[in-house]
Amino acid sequence: MQRGIHSALTERKANGRKSFAILVDPDKVDAPGVESLCAMAVDAGADYILVGGSLVVTNHLDDVVIRIRKACNIPVILFPGSPSQLSRYANALLYLSLISGRNPELLIGQHVISAPAVRQSGLEIISTGYMVVDGGAPTTVSYISNANPIPADKLEIAVCTAMAGEMLGMKTLYMDAGSGARRPIREDMIAAVASHVSIPLIVGGGITTPDKAHRNCQAGADIVVVGNAIEKDPTLIREICAAVHEAAATVD
Repeated sequence: MQRGIHSALTERKANGRKSFAILVDPDKVDAPGVESLCAMAVDAGADYILVGGSLVVTNHLDDVVIRIRKACNIPVILFPGSPSQLSRYANALLYLSLISGRNPELLIGQHVISAPAVRQSGLEIISTGYMVVDGGAPTTVSYISNANPIPADKLEIAVCTAMAGEMLGMKTLYMDAGSGARRPIREDMIAAVASHVSIPLIVGGGITTPDKAHRNCQAGADIVVVGNAIEKDPTLIREICAAVHEAAATVD
């Protein structure tokens, strides 16, 4: 079984180093697009490529992962919306439990169904407390999950949810405003959560500028994930990646 990505994330956090991850939706890329994206990711120095989405309606997840692995050496981490989004060709899997919601299917139900296939996949399994935060507009993840997101101004709810996730044994936390969020997660919420947990903190949703990515890192995000903005303008990869890595040198 492959190992090492979670250990690397933990080590990077301990050393104050920030990571940039590109989110690839298998439904939105073709073969030339994958190759072009990988070339830009390598040129920019991106740290990880996440693959997945709330809904994956095509059946070429394996093909996308294989093409990414052939095109570059950047670790590929699955970010699944359901147990069916599994590819043994990736390096690792974020095994998401929606700890911000109260839908038992996404807390543990789907994990019971997927456990045998996940165990047999050979992937590095990274248990992840998934926290959906209100981004100002209905998102696919909130609709599919049938769960209300954490209100954007309720810092104490986010903090207590994150602490519970860590104490339950989650290896990472993922705070997500959702794909195409009108409002990204506020820095004060990121800072509040980061100050109360010790495990790596991933932040995504609505991050469209290098400045926002930089400020998220300064607030306490360890990994910044960008998807929609890059789909619209792939040239942002270099600028956002540089902003994230620069934050490692300026964070207190």
